[in-house]
Amino acid sequence: MSKDRLYLFDTTLRDGAQTAGIEFSLEDKISIAALLEQLGVDYVEGGYPGANPVDTEFFADRRTRKATFTAFGMTKRAGRSAANDPGVQAIVNSKADAACFVAKAWDYQVELALGSTTDEHLEGLADTVRVAAKAGKEVLIDLEHFFDGFKANHAYALACAETAIAAGARWVVLCDTNGGTMPSEVGAIVKEVLAVVPGDRLGIHAHDDTGQAVANSLAAVEAGVRQVQGTLNGIGERCGNANLVTLIPTLVLKPHFAQRFETGIDATRLERLTHISRAFDDRLNRAPARQAPYVGASAFATKAGIHASALAKDSSTYEHVPPESVGNERSVMVSQQAGKSNLVTALARHGIAVAKDDPRLEKLLATVKEREARGYSYDGAEASFVILARNVLGTLPEFFAVESYRASVERRHNARGDLVTVTEAVVKIRVGEDLLMSVAEGNGPVNALDLAMRKDLGKYSAEIGDLELVDFKVRILDGGTGAVTRVLVESRDDTGERWYTIGVSPNIIDASFEALYESFTYKLLKAEAARATTAA
Repeated sequence: MSKDRLYLFDTTLRDGAQTAGIEFSLEDKISIAALLEQLGVDYVEGGYPGANPVDTEFFADRRTRKATFTAFGMTKRAGRSAANDPGVQAIVNSKADAACFVAKAWDYQVELALGSTTDEHLEGLADTVRVAAKAGKEVLIDLEHFFDGFKANHAYALACAETAIAAGARWVVLCDTNGGTMPSEVGAIVKEVLAVVPGDRLGIHAHDDTGQAVANSLAAVEAGVRQVQGTLNGIGERCGNANLVTLIPTLVLKPHFAQRFETGIDATRLERLTHISRAFDDRLNRAPARQAPYVGASAFATKAGIHASALAKDSSTYEHVPPESVGNERSVMVSQQAGKSNLVTALARHGIAVAKDDPRLEKLLATVKEREARGYSYDGAEASFVILARNVLGTLPEFFAVESYRASVERRHNARGDLVTVTEAVVKIRVGEDLLMSVAEGNGPVNALDLAMRKDLGKYSAEIGDLELVDFKVRILDGGTGAVTRVLVESRDDTGERWYTIGVSPNIIDASFEALYESFTYKLLKAEAARATTAA
């Protein structure tokens, strides 16, 4: 029996940006889009071009290779045509492949929020779809307040859906905007919508205000929709959105869904799920939820006793899926074997082949666990993991050694009488037999240290010429005056690759310098690998 295709639509970069305390920079968006590409979602909605400088710059280039790059915006404003609406035109003229426009599906909201009539709104919806479709965009209409609107005036809600399809929209997305609809209601209403819109052109966009966004999404799929929207780790406005990190493995691994539906995510991509979820949290400078389904540190944890005894005899007793299927691991009676399996997989991903019975793995596993207990997290810093692994395995070259460094910050009045802050860094580096000293001023101690290190790296100076520090995040792990600080540094070069390194110390400058040092080392490892490839 052939399976129905389900399409996964990620709104992390748009819905997620509405989360309290989260503000995405351009570099954040580029990095997160790359994570979503790794995961294998079908659509990446990047934001609202024209609404702010970050989103406008983000849409100046195409940011995905396989996923459909999608812009979000509103249907045209009353009193002007879509062809003359700046908001619509910003989306149409962007590098996006698809355009998702929000429209009101509740007559009360049309009159209250837009001050318009339902007829005017339907006309504007149709005009917007036609203009975007004519420009070559794949068009989606997100029907805001759909379920509440359907219950208040089902004829108007259905008219919105019919109008969008008739005008040329590829998808009509039913949005549970305030997250208050029950799963049984979602299923029943979707079945009524199917009378006017086929399921393979319907999507579900659920919010989590009653903790049922995932359940509502699954109910909609069972009822007939074929596109599911959500965010990484369920972030979003108020209580968040449907959590794709929970939805995806449920759709892929649970026979009830897996036997009837297929997605673009295969077993290999699914094994990256835990890593992607935790790397995303690292990017947001927040601790991963330990009890998150599938990917949490406690998702497959069992205390000693009768549960552990039963688990040893039959893992399915307390594990609904194998932990390794989502890249997680069992946490019971110190499962060294599970840890080794994860290490071997992670090493292979970086071209480091190590047999599972290699005794060096024991040392590497113990080192990783010890360092993570001190505050390191390698899910979001794979470059640092490569350096640590090669160091423990005895295959890490010593390109250069830092003899000492010093960073000073001085606040004073300049010659014009303006109060300024000046940062200076001095770094002594040994490259082979040569001792090199460099001094640089920068915009803060990390920038000054970065500039001083790259000023003279001896015979390696040319190899770091295109190295660029693009982002820097600090997280305090323990409170108080003796707080442990974790620093995550993002770097890139002319190849387009981005990598992440980590440093941990009670001293923020020490933590920063450690991450900076490892970024330089990883760049030199890349250069060495490139030379070896050329020679071969």
